[in-house]
Amino acid sequence: MNRIPTLASLAQRVGERIASSDWVLVDQARIDLFAQATGDFQWIHVDRERAAAGPFGTTIAHGFLTLSLIPELADKAMLIEDVQMGVNYGLNRVRFTAPVPSGTRVRAHFTMKAYEPIDGGAQLTMEVSVEREGSDKPACIAEAVSRRYT
Repeated sequence: MNRIPTLASLAQRVGERIASSDWVLVDQARIDLFAQATGDFQWIHVDRERAAAGPFGTTIAHGFLTLSLIPELADKAMLIEDVQMGVNYGLNRVRFTAPVPSGTRVRAHFTMKAYEPIDGGAQLTMEVSVEREGSDKPACIAEAVSRRYT
């Protein structure tokens, strides 16, 4: 966990890797819960038998599940000590570059792309690279925009 004393200190860190998270397991239970929450029951995610004979040899996480892990991964990666509240503001770009097989662990690396002061805080744009354990290719690369308030 990278402890960042102040939100304002990030203004000078544009272009730098800010933090990396701990590993998080993406197991079948998590995939099934995501399918329930979203109504996306495509067989490559939830049908273990059919997926075993499919292109990945097992079920895989939904791309949007991988994307939705970014807040959890960010919480495991960094704490900006003077921030009282944060909200997701949007995404500028998202690519799902490799599947996340069930039972795989992922972690994220956060690089500061932009810092913009706003009333009461700052808007942060971070490039987030979600790495899957044992692979050289990231599973997801996203440019995530959040607003943090002090």
